[in-house]
Amino acid sequence: MNKLTTLILISISLIVLTGFSGDRDKNYLKKVDDQVRAKQISDMKFGMFICWSFSTFSGQEWTPTEDKDASFFRATGCDTDQWCKVAKKAGMHYILFLTKHHDGFCLWDTQTSRKKVTNSPLGIDVLAKLRKSCDRYGIKLALYFSEGDWTFPGASFSKSGGINPEIKKAQLKELLTNYGPIEYIWFDHAQGDGGLSHEETDKWVESFQPNCLPGYNHGTPAGRIRLGELGHPSALNDISGAGFNKNGGDYKGYIAAEFTYPILPAHEGGAMWFYSLPVHDNLCLPAEKIYEDYLGAVKFGNIFSLDIGPDYAGRIRGIDAATLKQVGRYIKGKDQIPEPSESNTPKQQ
Repeated sequence: MNKLTTLILISISLIVLTGFSGDRDKNYLKKVDDQVRAKQISDMKFGMFICWSFSTFSGQEWTPTEDKDASFFRATGCDTDQWCKVAKKAGMHYILFLTKHHDGFCLWDTQTSRKKVTNSPLGIDVLAKLRKSCDRYGIKLALYFSEGDWTFPGASFSKSGGINPEIKKAQLKELLTNYGPIEYIWFDHAQGDGGLSHEETDKWVESFQPNCLPGYNHGTPAGRIRLGELGHPSALNDISGAGFNKNGGDYKGYIAAEFTYPILPAHEGGAMWFYSLPVHDNLCLPAEKIYEDYLGAVKFGNIFSLDIGPDYAGRIRGIDAATLKQVGRYIKGKDQIPEPSESNTPKQQ
């Protein structure tokens, strides 16, 4: 084999291994028509919302941050390949990843804060690792981001996320320039806008990735994707499916709609969106309920982001993986939903 042939084979291997990242990197920065982009988002249909942060280890939904540094994140592992494999088997096409919750802990190697995952015992950039896994398994990537957080000046736990527009902008710039194409950003407004209005945030996101759709779970209506925290399938112009985001009925800027809820059913104590507590390890919504809402999402052209909380070891619980595998079998037509048995069928009075 001569030197030229060797170089050609090496080049081809690199292209295959990187998932044709050269073409991807050129294309995702070119703005596409809204109708085309709306169809691209709608075609994603079903995805996994990964919530994994301080609250995984506090056993509560919101975790006070003032007395905690990065060492509070005590994960013993991080199996992003497993996340993607489970998503693939479930018929999912994207992962929505929590980059920063209200506590301000960053799951990427930010230069804006010491409270970040690379300073934790785990010591790795989780978002970078997830990006590689997503590319390896053909999964698209979207990001969750808390607009305000309790590390910002003027913050008060559970009341206000404080004001720091320059840090908000710097963090978004990192996320949108260092981790490849981002399909949309799920902005959580529970702790305010961080001092940068939704209109300004829209422009900031578009300046880096014009095809990344910003969306907000509530607050001033803005963005291009209608979010539905604890929502349900509905037409784009039907705000009833938008969960908490019901004050945007007159807003005309949406080109796509999403809804999300946790795979954990209602329970006492612990967290809801994150891994809860070991006592809840056998709790999970039935595959049939999830599949029904998947069908609703397809009917209305929505995307359905099912929330999953990885455990202390950075893995999806066995019961979640088994449930999602069954959902995937329904989606792919390998199994039919069983008819209700006679004993479970209500008798007419």
